[in-house]
Amino acid sequence: MQNRYAQQITPPPGGEPGRSTPPSSSRMLASYLSDIELLLEEQRWEQALREAFDLPQIATALSDARMQVSVDRVQVWCEQWIKLSEDATSTAEAEPEAARIIQLVCERADRASLANESVPALALRRLRLHRLQRTRHRGFKTESLTLLGPEGADAVQICSTLVLAARRWYAQSACHDAVVQANLARLAVLR
Repeated sequence: MQNRYAQQITPPPGGEPGRSTPPSSSRMLASYLSDIELLLEEQRWEQALREAFDLPQIATALSDARMQVSVDRVQVWCEQWIKLSEDATSTAEAEPEAARIIQLVCERADRASLANESVPALALRRLRLHRLQRTRHRGFKTESLTLLGPEGADAVQICSTLVLAARRWYAQSACHDAVVQANLARLAVLR
């Protein structure tokens, strides 16, 4: 899953039309996403799913000045950023799959007691642990995992969709968002 969206340069909200600023990068987030892909390659489905399901909570928390999330805000993020790959054969097929993934994310967030505003401490801690890793630029190709059983294929579909959504969110919005950048900096210095 090469990050073709991260190379886009979009103006920050409220910026001058026609003027773009180069996006900032987050080695911590890039390492987290690469590790999910590595877990998929190693066919460690459970761990890959756990980390991928944390992505909407992480993104929602990073977008909030107090790093708090709720199920409703996680759902709004999912509805905005989860899209299946452009090579899906038809929108009619993609819609139910995206809706299923959004439902799974929200059910998991609900079980994590995010009904009220709260800080997803465990998810943010897992992200923070990636701050010192070197980013792997290996690329991940789902084609190499085509002969998987149903459990593996489902895990690859869910994780790939969530990783792409997180990459889109960071490249098109978060890299220009002062709150997100401040929260990433706060996480990087926490011990």
